[in-house]
Amino acid sequence: MLHNPGRLPFNVTYFAGTACGEIAESKADDALMPASDYKRHELLGEGTFGKVYKGEVVATGRAVAIKKLLKVSSRKEGVELATLREIMLLQELVHENVIELVEVLCAHGGISLVFEYCVTDLEAIVKDRDVLLDAARIKGYMLGTLRGVAYCHDCWVLHRDLKPGNLLLSAEGVVKVADFGLARCYGSPERKYTGQVVTRWYRAPELLFGAKFYGRSVDLWSAGAILAELLLRVPFLPGNSDIEQLSRVFTARGTPTEATWPGVSSLPDYIPFQPQPGRPLRELFSAASDETLSLLDGLLTLDPGARLTARAALAHPYFVTEAPPPAPPAELAPRAKDGSGALAMHQEQKPR
Repeated sequence: MLHNPGRLPFNVTYFAGTACGEIAESKADDALMPASDYKRHELLGEGTFGKVYKGEVVATGRAVAIKKLLKVSSRKEGVELATLREIMLLQELVHENVIELVEVLCAHGGISLVFEYCVTDLEAIVKDRDVLLDAARIKGYMLGTLRGVAYCHDCWVLHRDLKPGNLLLSAEGVVKVADFGLARCYGSPERKYTGQVVTRWYRAPELLFGAKFYGRSVDLWSAGAILAELLLRVPFLPGNSDIEQLSRVFTARGTPTEATWPGVSSLPDYIPFQPQPGRPLRELFSAASDETLSLLDGLLTLDPGARLTARAALAHPYFVTEAPPPAPPAELAPRAKDGSGALAMHQEQKPR
């Protein structure tokens, strides 16, 4: 269980003069963040949350990503709840396959999060047809993903937004589970959660039926959808609404009954669907090995109580005995395509 005895909610660095994390925009100090030992480089992306810059630790030359958040509304005070949760969790979660929060910079209502720098994500890899996704590489990406997820679950943390775009890749080829804005600690049997989590295409069917009591199985459904996407190189179940999403799930996996999924008809938003037998995974993934299909079947099991756990998935023959073995990180690392030193997979990426 995560704990933080005798400490502030998170570690921060304060400084005066300029709002902490506000990278100076003037020409006089265009490259240097005041009193924080970080140099600013190019803008990587921006969105409703703020801006992300590539940066550098002055003392060591280490590359970092600096997520400069927009100030909270003038009608509010303090830090947005989702940001606070992400900070508190990432201060405690320390694992090779979880994104590292290096530092939190805060002052005058401004806040910046300094993360380890990653060069791309699995969404970009899936879309880049110049990247070979053979069996060993797919296995390597899934191994890093499930190791990160298993660690989070061991710490009683649900991620609740696993998708290719939230699985980053370091320059060394290490998969990093990132974006913990929707993550929650779990374990209390009476605690209710919202079902409006996880990007729809990767959302477990119990969430689509409005489940309020759920656990780590929701992350494993997402992992199954990610594995399917790596195999197909397109999203496996791209529904445009919750009803269409459920329809796509049941077309592929069969319509659940009380016999195959006990308690399904008691879920808050349950509605009956036309019975369908589902399609054999062999028809949908004709080039996949038997062990790949076995793992996929275990992750995409409709009944959350029967779905594989992350630890069980890591012990599956797909990873343990089947050839080829998972590609090591060095073989997963992005390759530069030109002489500029820029990694091709990092071009035109959305902010992380």
